[in-house]
Amino acid sequence: MLLDLITGSFSNDMAIDLGTANTLVYVRGRGVVLSEPSVVAVKTDLRHGSRVVAVGSDAKKMLGRTPDTIQAIRPMKDGVIADFEVTEAMLKHFIFKLHRRRFLVKPRIVVCIPSGITQVEMRAVRDAAKSAGARKVYLVAEPIAAAIGANLPITEPTSNMIVDIGGGTTEVAVISMSDIVYSKSLRVAGDKIDTSIIRYIKQKYSLLIGERTAEMIKMIIGSACPYKEDDLVEVKGRDLIAGIPKVVAVRSGEVTEAIAEPVAAILNTIRTALEQTPPELAADIVDKGIFLTGGGSLLRNLDEVIRRETALPVIVTDDPLSTVVIGSGKVFENFDVYRDVLMR
Repeated sequence: MLLDLITGSFSNDMAIDLGTANTLVYVRGRGVVLSEPSVVAVKTDLRHGSRVVAVGSDAKKMLGRTPDTIQAIRPMKDGVIADFEVTEAMLKHFIFKLHRRRFLVKPRIVVCIPSGITQVEMRAVRDAAKSAGARKVYLVAEPIAAAIGANLPITEPTSNMIVDIGGGTTEVAVISMSDIVYSKSLRVAGDKIDTSIIRYIKQKYSLLIGERTAEMIKMIIGSACPYKEDDLVEVKGRDLIAGIPKVVAVRSGEVTEAIAEPVAAILNTIRTALEQTPPELAADIVDKGIFLTGGGSLLRNLDEVIRRETALPVIVTDDPLSTVVIGSGKVFENFDVYRDVLMR
């Protein structure tokens, strides 16, 4: 008990959005203090074994560019932990980076998790956070955290529909009275969109590109539907026939064609959610609309495509990349109000 009081007095409660693509950290009383790619570079040699050489932005720069002795790892896959030890190392790095001290730091932590997570995956998240130095670990479903971050009245008997499109998962949920009425966790999101671009360019141009290049294409000229200005971007990669570097010009219309399948999967999940929503709550959605969060919601014209397909208002939150972690932080800021949203 005494140790808990001492460590608690030196700690800062924090919320962590442990995403497939990015990890964001919110510290109570300070707001969002860290946003880094969920990437860890690990060096392996016979003398020292495996050791972490870079985390976050520094590690992401190494993706596809490392020698055999260094591996840039993304420890999260489809919104859950794929590599426990590397995830633990990443969390330890971020906690130390924020606190700048190694001792007497035992923060309480809220971690966001996909709504479709299994008990085994849930336990892995808890264990990783505790091993990284957490005194107490709370879990909150990403759609609920997103709704809180979007300032929606989730504690009231009214419907709130959230579509959170991250790197590994798309979370579609209808929320009322601090609980999820309907949810679907779809393992199709930003990463699958990048993979579709890589596959399309490989098939059409016999050009092999990496993840970072595909993400760049998506961000610069990607669009969920065709638009008037058919922009071009030069893409560099390796010619699969000649085996040498090559540059090709890719049009935005081609990217729209490339990503049609993952976009359609997201739309189908939204339609299913609307079909499964009780009539009284569906009426609320007609008035309030669908709220989009997550980095994937920034895909050009995605909100317009959803609006056209559902005939409902679609609102992209003010800061879609940070909405989930801000909502998780608000759980600590208003613990008595949001205590019921925490997962046991």
